[in-house]
Amino acid sequence: MALKRMDNIGIVVEDLAVAIDFFQELGLELEGRATIEGEWAGRVTGLGDQHVEIAMMRTPDGHSRLELSRFLRPDVVADHRNAPVNALGYLRAMFTVDDVEETVERLRTRGAQLVGDVVRYEDAYKLCYIRGPEGLLIGLAQELG
Repeated sequence: MALKRMDNIGIVVEDLAVAIDFFQELGLELEGRATIEGEWAGRVTGLGDQHVEIAMMRTPDGHSRLELSRFLRPDVVADHRNAPVNALGYLRAMFTVDDVEETVERLRTRGAQLVGDVVRYEDAYKLCYIRGPEGLLIGLAQELG
């Protein structure tokens, strides 16, 4: 049996509305929102009695999704948002954009901060990392040529 696709990447946030606004400004589309709870959900995650608000964000090409989750129950038990990029298990999502500098400037209005510099990788890409809402690490890539 072969792998069919990657369905989504999930990120847990404190403020779902702020995260939705940020990723919409980046260019993702809100596909839908839902509340997930019940015995079946707790069996999947191993958390038992859980209550989670989610928002599914879709890339413009329709091929990739980002699931934003806000846990109402149980309480969040760890916070990896300020961990350095070389921390084990650390998550970052990379998005391809038309213009890195313009995207960074647009996202600054939503609180984004450039992590280092916008750099050029050979003649292939301009790349950078930004910290988005709640310190989430987001990579931006602009294809060159």
